[in-house]
Amino acid sequence: MNLQTFRYAAAGGANTLLGFLVYFISYEYIFKGKEFDFDFYAFKAHSAALFTSFCITFPIGFFMSKYVVFSDSTMKGRIQLFRYFMICLFNLVLNFILLKIMVERAHIYPVLAQVLTTTIVILFSYLAQRHFSFKAGEEETTG
Repeated sequence: MNLQTFRYAAAGGANTLLGFLVYFISYEYIFKGKEFDFDFYAFKAHSAALFTSFCITFPIGFFMSKYVVFSDSTMKGRIQLFRYFMICLFNLVLNFILLKIMVERAHIYPVLAQVLTTTIVILFSYLAQRHFSFKAGEEETTG
């Protein structure tokens, strides 16, 4: 395992564990299984916990990716942030859809369903972050 993959696994693993912790606390203690109706959409507790977790782990994940994992990238920070956000948004939507299917259709306990959906998203996320958000400069990849 090369150093960058190790750093991705360590930083991503720590951020993922933080996400699970925030999800669990949000689901079990803050939202307590209630539904939150905003007129345009009613969030169930498992969905609200997912969005709460995203709001906390997104900035932490970006800074860890930028400064710890993919520090070799020469791309401007605002471009990295935009690309990182786009991939995270896609991951959030994928996670949301899978979570809804597992919780509402398959009747899997929401915290377990969140763990399962996260494992599905991790591989895509690494490849997308490495080859899109934090792509190394041409001189670094050829030389």
